[in-house]
Amino acid sequence: MNLDALKVVLVDDDEDDRLLFKDAIEEVDINTNLLLFANGQEFMDYISLSGQPLPHLVFLDLNMPIKDGIQCLTEIRSSKNLKDLSVAIYSTSSSEQDIEKTFIKGANIYINKPNDFSKLKKAIKEVLKINWQYQTSNLNKNNFLLSI
Repeated sequence: MNLDALKVVLVDDDEDDRLLFKDAIEEVDINTNLLLFANGQEFMDYISLSGQPLPHLVFLDLNMPIKDGIQCLTEIRSSKNLKDLSVAIYSTSSSEQDIEKTFIKGANIYINKPNDFSKLKKAIKEVLKINWQYQTSNLNKNNFLLSI
């Protein structure tokens, strides 16, 4: 593992979406180390292991079996060790209710899954380029939904 790489996690139950995301992030000109999880419970079990390095950024799908994105986000924000993780909601839902709920629960940004590969690459690149150290201090509803 490259120590200078951004540690990125994708939690998504759709295997095709995980593979597409993996292909897209590999084509983005930013050094990353990607971990993939098929549901929220897998990710929360992994991230809770003692001594596990925290990712720089978590892309979190909303609608998953076992443990969904809202449950994960709630656990992350209520955990002393995880509360400062940068979380990007990555969902097919464009429901205003989902967007509002994830904003209130403390997600950093909301991304509608793009329907083509070039838009996916652009969205990933935009999110990876954000300096999350400063971004979290000025969260507001106007810059929460990423438009590509």
